[in-house]
Amino acid sequence: QATGGSWYPFGFMAPIEDNEPYLSSALETVAALVQQLEQAGIGPKKTLLLGFSQGACLTLEFVARNARRYGGVAGLSGGLIGPEGTSWNSKKSLAGTPILLACSDRDPHIPQERVLESADVLRRLGGDVTARLYPGLGHTINEDELRRVRAMMNDLAAG
Repeated sequence: QATGGSWYPFGFMAPIEDNEPYLSSALETVAALVQQLEQAGIGPKKTLLLGFSQGACLTLEFVARNARRYGGVAGLSGGLIGPEGTSWNSKKSLAGTPILLACSDRDPHIPQERVLESADVLRRLGGDVTARLYPGLGHTINEDELRRVRAMMNDLAAG
């Protein structure tokens, strides 16, 4: 982890190069975990990737860069990484992947515009995206988000 116990040292909308080499290291860590699960017989279609705040940003960035069918993705109070004007493109697809993006409409760290932009990008990559903005929630998680994540986990376990 970067200094201060974070995945990367600067905000998620800072220029990507400002967060290097920490961002690349963090993405490699997630990739290694997904690979370890796969080697243990738990493939991506049975894997739910979830994160809050920086973890949400990292999770969403990972799946955008490594698009494939996952069991589920939940980004709570986060968005795709990069400054305004960043474009996210992939030749691969998230088709069939349930994705939850949830955030406050006035999160002090996560602009709602980036949440909605991230939802659009992930939809273009084929994800089955649910985006929720909660009025006045702040930078935290609420009961509805927990219920939605629990439902994703139950669906994954049942399938």
